[in-house]
Order: sequence, then structure tokens, then C-alpha cells
Amino acid sequence: MTFAYYAVTAGAWIHEHSHPNDEVWNVIDGELEIKIADETQVVGPGCAVVVPPDTAHSVKALTDVRAIVVDYPRRNSIGGTEL
Repeated sequence: MTFAYYAVTAGAWIHEHSHPNDEVWNVIDGELEIKIADETQVVGPGCAVVVPPDTAHSVKALTDVRAIVVDYPRRNSIGGTEL
């Protein structure tokens, strides 16, 4: 598994992409708009969203956000940064 802590500024976004990993977004503070395939939802503190493997998804911070993101199996890079 790969665990990442994200502190994101309102308005920041992650372009639509997919990867072979399961991914779980657990929001600690703030609100995110998460699009998975053709479904868009807004999630806030205490919410967790599961992105299935090989599924197109994008994320936008509606407010300042803190979140824990877990990927399984372990990712070798996140955002172009090797782990």
C-alpha cells in the first residue's frame, strides 16, 4: 500500500487519469469534488471515496483540503515523483 497526506489549496485540481491501483480518498478537512467515470460527487470531512482500478477519475478542491490517500497495490510514483 501507498499512503499519502495531501494538503491542497482551494481551486487546485488533478486532471482526469487512471491507474491500475485501487485508490481511497479519506477527507480530513474541507470539500473535494471527485469525478469517477461519469459520476461526480462532493465529499467532506469523514467521507471516504473508493476509486476502482483502471477507472478514469479527477479531483478538484472546492475549499482548502487535507486528505489521506491510500493506493493498493503500492504505487511506484505519485504525480511524476518516484517513491
